[in-house]
Amino acid sequence: MSEVVYEETATMIAAGELQSFVPFGREHCRNHPNAFNLQLRELQPASELWSSDGAAGLVGSLQEVTLQERDRECWQLRKGCVGVGGEEVEFEEELYTAGNMVVWSQGSRSQASSVYKAFTVDSPVQQALWCNFAVPQNKKAVEEEMEQTVCIVQSSCVNVHSTTGKDFISPLPFQLSNLWATKFGLLLERKNPASDALLSPPGEPLPTVFSMLHPLDEIAPVVCKPAGLFEGSRVQYVSDSTMKIVFSCCQPSIVVSYDTVQGTHSVWALRKVTHDERSTVLRCPVEPVGTPLGLMTSGFLTSHLRNVSRLDSPGGSGATGLGPGTGPSCGGGCASPLHYSALHSHQNRIMTSSPGLHSRVHSPSISNMAALSRSHSPGMAAPSFSGAARFNTSFHTPSPRGHHSLLLSPNSTTNESVLVPEMEPIIPDLCMEQLWSETATASSHREMSSQASKVFLTSDLCENHYLCFLVESHQQLRCVKFIESNDTSQLIFASVTSIPAKDAEPLQSIDAMLVLEASGSLVLYTGVTRVSKVFVPGLLSPTFSLSNQPPHLSTPVENISTPANAASRHIRRLDEASMPSPVSELRGPNTKHHEASFLEDYTFQQATSYIHALRDPVCNRVTLELSNGTMLRISIPEIATSELVRKCLQAIRFILPKEAAMKVLVKWYNIYNAPGGPSAHAEWNLFVTCFMTLMGYNTERLAWTRNLHFEVPLSPVIAAKKARPSDGGSDEDWEYLLGSHYHRQMISQPVCGPVDSYSGTAVTTDTEVSPPSSPSLRLDSSAPLFHHIPALFYVLHLLYQELQLDELQRAGASSLVCLLQQLARDLQLEEYVDLYWRDYPSLISSFTESCLMDQAQIGQMQRPSFLKAEPPSMFSWLSSCLRGEEVLPFPFLPGICQRTRLLVLSYALYIVGDENATSTDVSKYLAKLSAGQKSCASEPAYKRQSSVKFDLSSENLAEKLVVWLTSEGFTLKDLESVPFGVALPIREAIYRCREQPCSDWSEEVCLLIGRQDLTRQAHKMTLAKDKASVSSGLSLEPPTTTEADEEEDGMSDIIQEVTGLIWSQDLRVHEVRRLLQSSRPVRVSVVQLPEVSDHEYIEEKENKLLQLCQRTMALPVGRGLFTLFSYHPVPTEPLPVPKLNLTGRAPPRNTMVDLNSGNIDVPPNMTSWSSFHNGVAAGLKIAPASQVDSAWIAYNKPKSPELANEYAGFLMALGLNGHLTKLATLNIHDYLTKGHEMTSIGLLLGVASAKLGTMDMSITRLLSIHIPALLPPTSTELDVPHNVQVAAVVGIGLVYQGTGHRHNAEVLLAEIGRPPGPEMEYCTDRESYSLAAGLALGMVCLGHGSNLIGMTDLNVPEQLYQYMVGGHRRAQAGANRERHKSPSYQIKEGDTINVDVTCPGATLALAMIYLKTNNRSIADWLKAPDTMFLLDFIKPEFLLLRTLARCIIMWDEILPNAAWVSSNLPQIIQENIGNASVSEDMNLETLVQAHDYIIAGACMAVGFRFAGSANSDAFDCLYKFARRFMKGLTPAAAAVTGHYNLHTCLSMILLSLSMVMAGSGNLKVLQLCRFLHKRTSGEMIYGFHMAHHMALGLLFLGGGRYTLSTSNSAIAALLCALYPHFPAHSTDNRYHLQALRHLAVLAAEPRLLVPVDVDSLKPCYALLEVTYKETQWYEETTVELMAPTMLPELHLLKRVKVKGPRYWELSIDLSKETQHLKSILSRDGVLYVKLRAGQLPYKDDPQGWKSLLASTVNHRNSGVRAFKPEAISTFTSEPALVSFAEFFCKASDGMKHREDTLTLFSAMLYECVTQESPEMLPTYIAIEQAVGALRRSDLPQTFPLWQMRLVVELWDSRVLRGPTSRNGALLTSEFLPVMKNMMDVTLDNWLTDNSSVLRSYMRGEALTKDTQSTMLACFLVYRSIPCLRNTHTQLEGCTSLGDMLLRCSHLGIPLRDLMRLVPVLLGSASGPQTLPGLSQHVY
Repeated sequence: MSEVVYEETATMIAAGELQSFVPFGREHCRNHPNAFNLQLRELQPASELWSSDGAAGLVGSLQEVTLQERDRECWQLRKGCVGVGGEEVEFEEELYTAGNMVVWSQGSRSQASSVYKAFTVDSPVQQALWCNFAVPQNKKAVEEEMEQTVCIVQSSCVNVHSTTGKDFISPLPFQLSNLWATKFGLLLERKNPASDALLSPPGEPLPTVFSMLHPLDEIAPVVCKPAGLFEGSRVQYVSDSTMKIVFSCCQPSIVVSYDTVQGTHSVWALRKVTHDERSTVLRCPVEPVGTPLGLMTSGFLTSHLRNVSRLDSPGGSGATGLGPGTGPSCGGGCASPLHYSALHSHQNRIMTSSPGLHSRVHSPSISNMAALSRSHSPGMAAPSFSGAARFNTSFHTPSPRGHHSLLLSPNSTTNESVLVPEMEPIIPDLCMEQLWSETATASSHREMSSQASKVFLTSDLCENHYLCFLVESHQQLRCVKFIESNDTSQLIFASVTSIPAKDAEPLQSIDAMLVLEASGSLVLYTGVTRVSKVFVPGLLSPTFSLSNQPPHLSTPVENISTPANAASRHIRRLDEASMPSPVSELRGPNTKHHEASFLEDYTFQQATSYIHALRDPVCNRVTLELSNGTMLRISIPEIATSELVRKCLQAIRFILPKEAAMKVLVKWYNIYNAPGGPSAHAEWNLFVTCFMTLMGYNTERLAWTRNLHFEVPLSPVIAAKKARPSDGGSDEDWEYLLGSHYHRQMISQPVCGPVDSYSGTAVTTDTEVSPPSSPSLRLDSSAPLFHHIPALFYVLHLLYQELQLDELQRAGASSLVCLLQQLARDLQLEEYVDLYWRDYPSLISSFTESCLMDQAQIGQMQRPSFLKAEPPSMFSWLSSCLRGEEVLPFPFLPGICQRTRLLVLSYALYIVGDENATSTDVSKYLAKLSAGQKSCASEPAYKRQSSVKFDLSSENLAEKLVVWLTSEGFTLKDLESVPFGVALPIREAIYRCREQPCSDWSEEVCLLIGRQDLTRQAHKMTLAKDKASVSSGLSLEPPTTTEADEEEDGMSDIIQEVTGLIWSQDLRVHEVRRLLQSSRPVRVSVVQLPEVSDHEYIEEKENKLLQLCQRTMALPVGRGLFTLFSYHPVPTEPLPVPKLNLTGRAPPRNTMVDLNSGNIDVPPNMTSWSSFHNGVAAGLKIAPASQVDSAWIAYNKPKSPELANEYAGFLMALGLNGHLTKLATLNIHDYLTKGHEMTSIGLLLGVASAKLGTMDMSITRLLSIHIPALLPPTSTELDVPHNVQVAAVVGIGLVYQGTGHRHNAEVLLAEIGRPPGPEMEYCTDRESYSLAAGLALGMVCLGHGSNLIGMTDLNVPEQLYQYMVGGHRRAQAGANRERHKSPSYQIKEGDTINVDVTCPGATLALAMIYLKTNNRSIADWLKAPDTMFLLDFIKPEFLLLRTLARCIIMWDEILPNAAWVSSNLPQIIQENIGNASVSEDMNLETLVQAHDYIIAGACMAVGFRFAGSANSDAFDCLYKFARRFMKGLTPAAAAVTGHYNLHTCLSMILLSLSMVMAGSGNLKVLQLCRFLHKRTSGEMIYGFHMAHHMALGLLFLGGGRYTLSTSNSAIAALLCALYPHFPAHSTDNRYHLQALRHLAVLAAEPRLLVPVDVDSLKPCYALLEVTYKETQWYEETTVELMAPTMLPELHLLKRVKVKGPRYWELSIDLSKETQHLKSILSRDGVLYVKLRAGQLPYKDDPQGWKSLLASTVNHRNSGVRAFKPEAISTFTSEPALVSFAEFFCKASDGMKHREDTLTLFSAMLYECVTQESPEMLPTYIAIEQAVGALRRSDLPQTFPLWQMRLVVELWDSRVLRGPTSRNGALLTSEFLPVMKNMMDVTLDNWLTDNSSVLRSYMRGEALTKDTQSTMLACFLVYRSIPCLRNTHTQLEGCTSLGDMLLRCSHLGIPLRDLMRLVPVLLGSASGPQTLPGLSQHVY
């Protein structure tokens, strides 16, 4: 019977899942309200719609329409894939086009189709296809991002719609014949009109194929490089009109074309053009012949492309637009201007045409408009692409002058078009290189083959690739085999095979293709190998048609599996129900045919339909088109469904030669998929039968294979349903039951003890019946796989080892072992059989048969060199590793045994400690099997030291291992399926890494080591890289205010969850809100004295209100700082701006008090600046990470003009938080032209801040217009308001900050001393302009000191010194001389410098230029004068500035103590202040004022030096001085110093205090601010209020999330903002522009670290350990902070660490790089932390007394008993542990007798929770189960003992290394030793009772009783005793222990285990009593 198997008989397989198919789009279009349906309804009058016949109306016309539409419909399907919840979900996507509609739908087998997108376009769709475009990236990006799009072709343009929502319209300059999607973009094929021939000059035809790499790119011609020697493979444009493209493909990138003249197909590789090819084509070296004018030089093509006859234009038929005048006019109309002129344009016009002409190749920077259209909604670009603007259209009348007319195009002058070389050609992007082409010989003796109607790629089961094309004229499918060359860039095409076919489609997922033969039958091919016919139920193939003779009709009957024919039943089966059959005995209840004749049925079926064509293959599904127009969708079955069979097939395919492998696979496919084939569970049995038959076994004669056919894993009873030949029972049945796999599994369980007695007989019956000599058990050596048996056996053995390593597949291993043991026996590989017996003792001992092979046969087999006598065993290899022995490389199959490879290398890396195991030394540990190798040189055995001497730190290895595993794609899910013993080292490594992870590991690594906190952090990191806007963690959303009555005070966005943690003891944040709110009326309490009249009383109230309003107007400056960056705006709503409320309420009746009543004089424009500040405060709330775009900024523009100032402030704020860069340049100019002064100030400062230090040219131009000094002297004088000039000057400083730009520095230097004039100009507020110029100069040269490059001739420091101390004015140099010819008419200054104007600017400029340089010579210039005479000459205010400047130049000398502050006072002041007797010539007032101002200056310096550091010394020092000045506010002291001076100094000291304590919310400073807030008396001017509230804002900067930086840039910003001269009233800008106060924002940086619990996502407390780097002032120090807390400046820190014991430790090392921490801080400072199990957060348990561990500190042992499982939920959030406690640790009624088990489980749980390794719980339970099973001795397999052995060995190796390494080990408790001891005792007891069993095993005798053999196997495995069968002679009869040790030395048995054998081995000589105590003591 066995021959039947290999004949390629007419096999047949059944197709599954029949469904009728209708394109989903067709249905959808019917219901879609497209233009067509609407027109119809309009055309017909209502009467007709309701006409009597009904159908004739609307319905009738609709039917006609759909018929027309139907002709034009087409669709295509493809596979879509999307990841849903970690699982890949596959579905089908359909793109359907009809009329003007395109419908893209998705649907899968499990889900109905739904529309994904539907598009309707204006004109009929010619073609629609999917295409991926590469999005142009920055230069840096390596990988291009792909954008998925749908391209829709209309007659004049291509619409491209991307999935992300961008739409592009690309006009077509010519008519398309076809569009092709490729790897790079689109290929466009031009229709070849007849006019081509007319126009083309001799020798140069026009290109026909063009490419478009992106919808915004130019359409460029494609060049080709044909193969062939005679042409020298010249590169040229693709201009051959006979070449048609028939196919394009992305992977590999190829194009197939057809030559219409020769009738041959060619294959081209499509790639980017190389530089040489590009230049070759553009030079056009061919000399054209016979040029008509002599002008036809190389540029002819170029000029020609520009002026193509109108005949080529779509819609240009007839005489449209013949006259030259109509050129531009018909632009919009008939699409005629779309011409080749598109392809080239004159350089002088390039700017006028669309930006698209600047292709990416021409200019690296796309012009602005194009950049706009790429970034904004692409719709904006559409207008510029349509009409005449896109192409310089050139029409011309056909003229008799032949070619000459081409050169004279009407819209270009003659001489222009004659200068041909001026044109700019278009650069090609892609090149087609010919790879292969058909030989043309075929056409001579046969008619020419037509163009291929279908082309596709397919591959066969053995991974050969074919390119197939269907030639319909010959009814042939030609398959060209191709191979990728080694460098994978080239494809090599080999042989061509023709298959007769009418149609064909590839089935990608099963490596096959379906072919429709001419006869109408469907055949499945894999590559070019025919597999079988495909039977479609319900459709009969025409081969059975009536034209044939009746005898043919009986063919199916033979194929039907009848009982008589039973032998072949597993080879071919037809399902009875699916095939009409006349055999009556087969008719079951479901047979539809009654006694009707077979022929009648056929005629009926034939009349229905037959298969006419195939289409739309996706994966393994394909659509059949039937002749009657209906369509069916069928699926072709897979090659195997069971994972085990699939793996075996992979291994077979890997090792066999390709032809043999193909044979096996095809054979198996046919057997498996025969109609009515096996159910899934029988698949393995079918495979074994098929496989063994192919190897030459007679499966009928082997007992276990014979019984396989009926095998059902659960119970053999079900098998009765498959009828056996005899209906009555027989002995055979009983024997079958006994021999079944099920029975063997049952007897290995002790449940069915009594059956045992049969098992022996039942299994041996066959062997008794047929004596060994019987030929029935021989192998058939002619079988196809006979020669390959050893190789196949070996690969399957390796597969078996692989399956053992996966808990999920181990069931498969027990099936596979049956097959393996049979092969091992027959190959006489004793050791393999022994190995299988050890793994499955009860299973293997029931097999006894073996087949005999004589020597001749064994000689025929090819024994591969890799088949060693000693079987490779994965577990023993790992065990040797753990014992530190040398290991040989372990064999593995690449691609199949992945788990083996992973674990071998993991052990090599982590246990053996070889760092290079995963990189360079792989071959030391893995021996790769290559399929072809029959003999390979034996690899040298590497000698290695034992792992005890191990130098590398294991932490380092653990990290390496974890990172490597992640890179291999190993996840926690995979780890769960690794057996517990094998996984333990990996778990240990993970555990170690979890303790001290690196902060910069990727998300995947963090997931693997189980640190959700880090995963979450990394996840945030990756998000931030993708998108600029990531709102912080879920937890940090600002609260929604519920009280409706609470008016919007602009401060509701402060995050209370965080502030509540930082300041948990009090309500200081509420107090600050109360102090800073300006949206409610103030309380005006004035007591009416009896003598005051009512009218006077009202005036008094209003005067009081006016005083209070001075304060209210100053509040917004502080509020902006307080709410800094706390709000993410909603793009659809305008920003809420709180009102500035200047009214009051007077108690007791709460009457309104208003300033506008007219009773008192109110200064004009009083509120203009305060509303500006209010706008800034509102705008500063917007966080930099928000999504703000140009439209939203414009959308916020208020309607009412009185709010314009507020909007101006809002714009400035947007600049400060960086959003103003998004405002379109157009809008900026729009705002500036309005001429509104405030708006200009806000915009200029905002834009400059946003572009800080960038030297941006466009912004420089913008600012320069407003600064006369930067304009050329002859320019028209613009009337720019003074304040705007000041803002522009500061803007220059900001934009050029730190650049040292020479020209700007020169101009600004001159501007500090700019004289008044000419005439009436520049007379008022000169101080602020000079100051601004000084500040700007300081910023430009910030911190450069004396290294100012190229500025030595300017003498900057000397000039500034002169401005500071006065002197003779220098002559105006250069350009500005003209300006100052006529002097000022108002101010006569003479030729000396006015120091009062220039000194502040010059002083601060010096301070900033020499900032932190410690340049003593410059600092000495700034010393305060030491004589009374000189002190009288200098303003006290300037002393403050000089002291401050001097101190910040000598930065490193600033010390935070009072002595240092006082040391800045000159001698004369120190001596005389506080001295009772002051001599006459001393002016006390001067001295006191100088003293106060110098002290204030020094205090400010301390503030700058320690800004944001919360340094306690600095705070104490400044607080002391602040208190001293507060005391000095008494009238007596004020009389000497003056109120104003005292208040100024106090304000400056208060601001310094706030700078030091910025963001910390210090209570003492808050009290000072509150005290000063209440003072509203007359001397408290607007400016002082501003200072006090700025101090309050800085103190709570950004709601406590921000603090100040001390970088140079920050100090410059603070100097501008805190300039110590405050405005006297709200409109005062004389000395300092008020808007600059807000620049303090530029010094703010986020340094608040907020720990967020990763489980609850709530902010929490955590202990941080912060280590400072060593500096000159202090050693490296470590402080502990309780977070949330402000971190010190990052450059001072070495590392930040979250400390245990409550939270998992996490260390961020800042010595390497600070970027990681910076990005955490910038995203709200969220640092995810994870609570350790058994710990409670600090909030719930501040002292740590409630934790799970606290109770066990003193008495460790009672801990277990004290632990109540109920309490678990308080200590861990893991649901698995909580449920475990619930169900396994609580005593229920039925569990009383299992008390000890419950205690044990509780102990395990406790151990896991306290040791922080909850994932170890399954391991603990598994160990316990293994020990329990061993003690009950019911182990059907020894797998758990292997695992136990590995666990014990790992533990031993850790103990051996000494106590140091034990802290990293996972199993630290007493649990393991106890379990180990139990096992030892059990096995020792067994050994004492059954030593004879061991002896007989060692002698190689047959094994007896079943349980004994199981226990023996357990003993051998656990004691690691190798296979001793061949060694018994040596070990028997040892005389002494020494003798025995000597003999055993080469066996590699560990000494401990050897000692267990002593009684047995020495027992024969001296009896077991000799060594009584020995075996107990060795451990």
